[in-house]
Amino acid sequence: MNDLNDLNDVNDEIVYGKNSVLELIKSGKPVNKVLFVADGPGGRNQEIIPILKERSIPYQFVDRQTLDRLTNRERHQGMLAYIAAREYASVEDMLALAEERQEDPFILMLDEIEDPHNLGALLRTVDAVGAHGVIIPKRRSVALTGTVAKTSAGAVEYVLVARVSNLVQTLQDLKKRGCWVSGAEAGGKDAYEADLTGSRVIVIGSEGKGISRLLRENCDELVSLPMRGKVSSLNASVAGSVMLYEVLRQRTVSSN
Repeated sequence: MNDLNDLNDVNDEIVYGKNSVLELIKSGKPVNKVLFVADGPGGRNQEIIPILKERSIPYQFVDRQTLDRLTNRERHQGMLAYIAAREYASVEDMLALAEERQEDPFILMLDEIEDPHNLGALLRTVDAVGAHGVIIPKRRSVALTGTVAKTSAGAVEYVLVARVSNLVQTLQDLKKRGCWVSGAEAGGKDAYEADLTGSRVIVIGSEGKGISRLLRENCDELVSLPMRGKVSSLNASVAGSVMLYEVLRQRTVSSN
């Protein structure tokens, strides 16, 4: 069983009923995750697990009362799927986009961002600075929900978003492809004094815990924004946006 503690906003688009969910998955349309009631090893709902694994769609076992609540007690047959606001891309798509533009890769990686408003705001900034995409984890992170799409003010339609199983492995692969990784973390090098040019991955941690230990250890450097006031930290979307614009500023200066 996959551990997915967060349930998406009930206002996000859903499909429920076994046949409807199966047809949705078979259609190839983007799905954020599937919820279903555990009905034992030989139960009908167990049949869907191999299909979900084959398509790398996250799933979660829930109690029947949860599905009753999410569907307003409609006949859900113990199964519900959240439809993604748009199709997910791959990391290779981002690298290909950078090559097509004849630019060094510029990618944002988000470590367990849970607030859809933060993700939506960051997608808007990624589009504004011309970065090549955003990487999020499949677990313990907000997905491309309707709330994210609305908050992004349309940017979700233009920004490539990849959802990966292992952020650390993905980061290591990008480093092998020539990317330098800068993690935004308190106590790091001043971001305004760091060299953020060249092929770059910016890592932003979760709202409460920051960058996880393993991911932090795989960053090439830690950089932080100067804080002159009484508050010791910034909102994840604000910090991420400032970092992205500093990368853009340095790229613009170096190209002139």
